[in-house]
Amino acid sequence: MKKPIVFDQKQQDGKPLESNDPRDFLTPTWYMDWDNPVVQQYTAEKAASADDDVSKAIKLFYGVRDDFLYSPYDISINREDYRASALIQRSHGWCVQKSLAMAACCRALGIPARLGYADVKNHLTTPKLRESMGTDYFSYHGYAEIWLNGRWVKATPVFNLTLCQKAKVKPQEFDGHEDALFQEYDQVGHQHMEYLQDRGVYSDLPFHEIMTDFAWRYPKYQEQMWGIVDPGDFANDAAQNRQPVTTAGQAA
Repeated sequence: MKKPIVFDQKQQDGKPLESNDPRDFLTPTWYMDWDNPVVQQYTAEKAASADDDVSKAIKLFYGVRDDFLYSPYDISINREDYRASALIQRSHGWCVQKSLAMAACCRALGIPARLGYADVKNHLTTPKLRESMGTDYFSYHGYAEIWLNGRWVKATPVFNLTLCQKAKVKPQEFDGHEDALFQEYDQVGHQHMEYLQDRGVYSDLPFHEIMTDFAWRYPKYQEQMWGIVDPGDFANDAAQNRQPVTTAGQAA
C-alpha cells in the first residue's frame, strides 16, 4: 500500500485574510515573486500601452488567459511550480497557477491583488479527467481579486481562447469593472460551471491547505496527480468528448 502524501506546512503559505486594507496586498511573496525579473519583464510587456489601473488589469487578464494554456492533466505537487515566475517560464498551467500569476503581475504594477477560492462543479471536463478524479467536483478553483476604482473585482483568467473555441464555450471576458467568473452555460445553453462553496479570500497561496485537501479527496492524486501518464492536449480532448449537459446537470 502506498504511503499517503504529507505536505509540510511552510512559513510562506498564505492564510485566510486578516486585513481588508488594499495596501496589504502589494508586496512580493515567495509565491507571488513579482520582484523576479521574469515576472517584471512579462508584466511590463503586457501593460506597456495602458495608462491606468483598469486598462493595465484588462491587458494582464487577456495575457494570462491566452498566453498559458489551461491544463488540469499535470497538476504539480511541487511548491516551486506555483511561483508566478515558474508559470511565466512555461506554456501551461491550471486555475490556481494562472490566477496567482495575474495577482502577482498586478502587484508588480502597484495594483493591490489577492487570491480567492471556491469549490465548483465543472461540466467542461473530459472522460479521461473525470475517470481519473472520480468526479467532476473541483475543490479550490482559483481566481484573482483586484482592487480597481475603490472596490475588489474578481477575475478568472483561466480558460484560454483556443480551448473555449474548441469546446464551444464562450470565452471569459473582463472589463475591469464587473466580476469575471465562469459563465453558467456554454454557447448552446448547456451547463458549464456551477459554484458550490466559497472558500474565501487569501493574501497568498495556501499550498498546504489545497494539497492536503486534494490528497484525501482525489485518491489518484497520490499517483503524481490523476495518474494520467501522458498529459496530452486537454483542449482537443474537451472538443472531442464534450457531452451535452442539461441545466439539471445530467447528460442529455
